[in-house]
Amino acid sequence: MKRILIADDHDLVRETLADYIRNAGEFSVDQASNLDESLDLIQKNGTYDLVLLDYKMPGMTLPEGLLQTLETNADHPVAIISGTASPDVARRALATGAAGFLPKTIAPETLISAVRHLLGGGVYAPQQFLESDRNDGQNPNLTPREMDVLRGICEGKANKEIARDLDVQEVTIKLHVKTLSRKLQARNRTHAAMIARDIDLI
Repeated sequence: MKRILIADDHDLVRETLADYIRNAGEFSVDQASNLDESLDLIQKNGTYDLVLLDYKMPGMTLPEGLLQTLETNADHPVAIISGTASPDVARRALATGAAGFLPKTIAPETLISAVRHLLGGGVYAPQQFLESDRNDGQNPNLTPREMDVLRGICEGKANKEIARDLDVQEVTIKLHVKTLSRKLQARNRTHAAMIARDIDLI
């Protein structure tokens, strides 16, 4: 079973990505919340078959943090994950030696395919993203009520609970979830929470 390390300071994002990968049934996953913890785990447990580093977590810088992880993880691949980095940052990471760049907007099945590709010695970099401008989701322009709903989602509350907290009908909350998800370019409410945390909305 291939060993993977995911390093991200947002618990929800990290655990969601870890669950996606574990559910494939082919990988074991360890987690870290910052660069120093990542390096400590590599030194303690030995090199990982793949390390996924969040671009914005504490201690992480380009190119220093990436180069340090590449050196510590010996000849095994290290890829960058981010929901906020621009295509230019992705290109810099790849030029520095990253084996790949995975946007956090990536679909679960695409994530697994990317992980397999990286483990097989390939380089993963979505061409469409690299050639695009910075994601419009950086400035979602959510209304105050949409922000209230988003906070509830990030706290793990169901639509019914959020509706009760805000003293509105559940159907109204569903509409807000649909609208804010569209603005954030999120596939579902969990994905919306991941993106919101990653771009420091919440």
